[in-house]
Order: sequence, then structure tokens, then C-alpha cells
Amino acid sequence: MTLWLTLIQPDTRHRDARRDLTSAVGMHHRLMMLFPDGLGPAARQELGVLFRVEEPPAGTPGGARVLLQSRTRPDLDRLPAAYGKAVTKDISPLPEQLAAGRGVRYRIDANAVRKPGHTTRQATGAKAVVPLTGADAEAWWARQAEERTGLKLTSLHSTPLTAARGERGQDKRQVKHARTRFDGTAVITDPDLLRTRLLEGIGRGKAYGCGLLSLAPATPQTR
Repeated sequence: MTLWLTLIQPDTRHRDARRDLTSAVGMHHRLMMLFPDGLGPAARQELGVLFRVEEPPAGTPGGARVLLQSRTRPDLDRLPAAYGKAVTKDISPLPEQLAAGRGVRYRIDANAVRKPGHTTRQATGAKAVVPLTGADAEAWWARQAEERTGLKLTSLHSTPLTAARGERGQDKRQVKHARTRFDGTAVITDPDLLRTRLLEGIGRGKAYGCGLLSLAPATPQTR
């Protein structure tokens, strides 16, 4: 199995780049255009496409960058001329390097939510999905990491982000996924489960910039 990580730095002087950066739906469509056509309604899952848009820290020069992970190498020639800079790296060895007891640094932009039970929804009128923030969002990620991802967290820092928004072209439905960024360190407890989550993504909104788990070796000082 191959796994590719692509870094795209959109040039905001380009009209299409500016538009894509303001719409999670638009960015989804832009990135899917880099892959073969005709794969059907489950193309994103089949290709293993996950992405994250990262803005530079306040006061830091440079613009937003897009991290794209996929099991098929994207065709960067399909980007519009002058859209921005892009480079692809083969990270196929990464999943096999995951081993129990190994320390890692992680980052993920996730849609942390709670689903009220049917009875609660009927009694209170609560929405089917309730976005979580602050300590509740951190508790959500801790559960996801330790029960469903194969990581034992050793540190956790959360940052609230603007929601991923956009309008779907086929039905004009408004898309909105609350996002929180989780950074920190962890120890691998279940390599097989972690590989699955690394390849498939975590949580809701995976088509719109949520759920991409990035890992890097942790130094002894950061474990």
C-alpha cells in the first residue's frame, strides 16, 4: 500500500485559490479534481483523501497551507496554472513504523460533537448533533484517542477554529462542521487500530477538512 502526503500553498492572488480557502466544500472539490474521474460516490473513501487547512500563527509571515493525505498519488498538473506551490511526498513507510510503546507527537482538526439520545431530543428539542468546545471537546478527543485510536495521551492542547463551511452544489445544502485543533504527545498502545485511524480519518466532516491525524516521532523531552 502506498500513502502520499501533499503540501499545497495556495497563492491568494489567484481567484480560485482565494475562493477555495473560504469554502470547505470548494476545497474538497478542488482536491478531488487531482485524482482520476469516474470512481463513483465513494471516491474519497476509496482514495483515502483527507485534508487539513492550516493558517500561519498570528504575526508569522506566509499564507495558509493545505495538507492532503491520500492512498493514490495526486496529479498536481491538474491544479490551475499559478494556483500556488505544491509538492508530494511518499510516506508509505509511516504506518509500518508504528509500534506499541513508541512516543509520538500528534495534530488533528476534528469535529468534536455529542449526540443526544432520542428521548432527550424529544424532550428538549436538542439538535441531532451538538458541537463541543473547551474542556468538553478535550474530553471527547481523549476518549477518541484512547478508546478508538490506539493512543494514550501524555499531553493535550486544544485550539478552537472557525467552522468548516460551504454550500453543496447539487442540493444547495449548507455545510457546517465545528472544528477544534488538538495538539500534543501520546504513546502508541494499539498499532493496528492506529493504522486504521491514520488511513481512514477520525470523526465527522472528513470530506471537509476534519479528521486527518498527523503523527511525528516524539523526542524524549516531549513524551
